[in-house]
Amino acid sequence: MLRHIALTGICVVLIAALVGCGMSKTQKGALIGAGSGAVVGGLVGNAAGNTAVGAIIGAAVGGAAGAYIGHYMDQQAEEMQKDLEGARIERVGEGIKITFASGILFDVNKADLRPEAQQNLVNLAAILNKYAETNVLIEGHTDTTGSDSYNLTLSRSRAESVSSFLAAQQVVSNRFIIQGYGEQQPIATENTAAAMQANRRVEIAIYANDKLKKAAEEQVQEG
Repeated sequence: MLRHIALTGICVVLIAALVGCGMSKTQKGALIGAGSGAVVGGLVGNAAGNTAVGAIIGAAVGGAAGAYIGHYMDQQAEEMQKDLEGARIERVGEGIKITFASGILFDVNKADLRPEAQQNLVNLAAILNKYAETNVLIEGHTDTTGSDSYNLTLSRSRAESVSSFLAAQQVVSNRFIIQGYGEQQPIATENTAAAMQANRRVEIAIYANDKLKKAAEEQVQEG
């Protein structure tokens, strides 16, 4: 791990050295953020056992452009806090991480959305449509009950159910990245009912797409 961190530091230094002397501090910051973000994001995601966090950090651009994107995300997160019942909303870097307990969305061993859960996703879709310049990673996770292959299939099916429902609410489907991780990324390791419940979840990572990044960089240049 220390070796990986050292390599990341070297990458950042090399990028900084290549930046022309005529660039502003904000332009340098954005370039350093863009160049090292994928490396840092991958390391953080793997170390934390959470690919949603890694995806957000890996997409970061840094500098003043990153601050512009952060403001865009702040507005969304505020609306999500008000409109998504039972979901945990976290601002992470230049993105947003949403965690739904699977019991809110699904019955046990099922991948069909519960009718009472659908309003939450209707509200989420309205916010995603309002702030359209983002990519949306949807991940399914399970506890360790059942076989590895069963859990992997169930987690993928649940992520697909969420994406299909959001698409039916007019969220453009090419914004979605869908993954199922089964029991591979637990957030609680105790052998208790509460830990198993915590691990049964759907995580959604929202981060800037290329269009938003370009708009942020143009805003910095104009400013």
